[in-house]
Amino acid sequence: MPRKKRFRRIQVPPVIKGMSVYGVRGRKSNEVILHIEEYEAIRLLDYQNLTQEEAAVFMDVSRPTLTRIYEEARNKVATAFVEGRDLLFRGGDIYFDKNWYKCNSCHASFSDYSEVVKNCPVCNSDDLLSLNEYYSK
Repeated sequence: MPRKKRFRRIQVPPVIKGMSVYGVRGRKSNEVILHIEEYEAIRLLDYQNLTQEEAAVFMDVSRPTLTRIYEEARNKVATAFVEGRDLLFRGGDIYFDKNWYKCNSCHASFSDYSEVVKNCPVCNSDDLLSLNEYYSK
């Protein structure tokens, strides 16, 4: 029996929920789902230019596991680009170091170490979305 999959640590949630193709209609059923750990691998390796060893430490996985995650992410992004499909960021076996929230009123994203946040620090609204719960689906 295979070992249970280990959760991957994510430092910062994506600032967007995905990307849509410009100029192509009727493609909603052809979405490519990029898991949050795949997004994080691209962010650490390509955006922050970390080595695979450094990125693996940040994500709390082994280097070979990070390589597999990164390969899958590159394949999904290439499929979305070449076939003109939307790219959505969702799900995965992840956890955040901090509790992340997004305000539905002013659209600000912020983090907090406390268990429950009641109001947005920017606009003081109580209409908040827990990004930890949203992305862990």
